[in-house]
Amino acid sequence: MKIKGTRVQVSIIHIAMFTIFALFLSLYVILSGEYQTLLWGIPVLIMMIVIPLLLNYMSRKEYDQLIPSYEAEAKLTRISTIKPADIGKVVKLEGVVERALFKSLNRPQYLIADKTGEISVKMFTSASEDIRKDDVVEVLGQVIKRYVVTGEPVVNAVSIKKIRKDKKNN
Repeated sequence: MKIKGTRVQVSIIHIAMFTIFALFLSLYVILSGEYQTLLWGIPVLIMMIVIPLLLNYMSRKEYDQLIPSYEAEAKLTRISTIKPADIGKVVKLEGVVERALFKSLNRPQYLIADKTGEISVKMFTSASEDIRKDDVVEVLGQVIKRYVVTGEPVVNAVSIKKIRKDKKNN
């Protein structure tokens, strides 16, 4: 779904909670006969979808606003050159998606590889396009520690976009 040209989506958890609540509400109304409950139940159901969509939209817009400043600062970097000393550095990577996880939770994590190595790329919002295994992508982000205070370097992506459909041999 798009809101003002920005791709947004609801996570699978929100859909599951919506479904469970709708089921319980339906059962309650059918078994009790209290149809007045629908006066508050239906608006709550609607808000259970609308609020996550709006939060995803706002998050995606914030990331989109960061892209120009990251593009101005980032330099194309080989994955093998990223070291713990690079924490906080803005980088641009090009590589092949080896694995894509947690897309349905709106917190995608990708394993990106080039001929020099591989690195985990995390996003804290949904990607602007559907990125899948074997897509060749360009990643724009900041090097962070995997577990806030410890762990190997990973990239917190602001933008990840396809640059070619075929598998790249970098």
